[in-house]
Amino acid sequence: MDNPMLVAVRTLLKETFDGPEENASWYTEAKPGSGLFGTLGKLSAEDASIPVNGTTTAAQTDHTRYYLWVANSYLNGEEPSKDWEASWKITNVDKITWAQFNEELQQEYTTLLKKIDSLDSLDEQTSNGLLGAIAHSAYHLGSIRQMIKAIKVPSQT
Repeated sequence: MDNPMLVAVRTLLKETFDGPEENASWYTEAKPGSGLFGTLGKLSAEDASIPVNGTTTAAQTDHTRYYLWVANSYLNGEEPSKDWEASWKITNVDKITWAQFNEELQQEYTTLLKKIDSLDSLDEQTSNGLLGAIAHSAYHLGSIRQMIKAIKVPSQT
């Protein structure tokens, strides 16, 4: 990939989801497990179901997955039918559903990275969509990390 903007987008998405590489960071904590997957991987279904300020980590996770699905749809030239409110209705998840949410988030993230790898250049709409995916995902990473502090999960504080 020769396009510096695409390289930067990929780097920042990877930091958001996978965490920083080699104890260096552009914006997250420069330690292992600081990305979304490392953060979520330490939570049980019960922890993810604890409400904080009217939402749950499970809802935040599914909403992030949904946003990536919408972004991937647009990048594929599709106009998806959207129901933004559906993910926010999630209050309780069991172990199987929690694992499914995490797996589906991983799938949408992987799909987005593959799409980025297939691009040679960026138009304004694609640029906005990719930068929006970084900002939106980073916002929810921060929200989830704050929610975890509120529920006082010992392995996260």
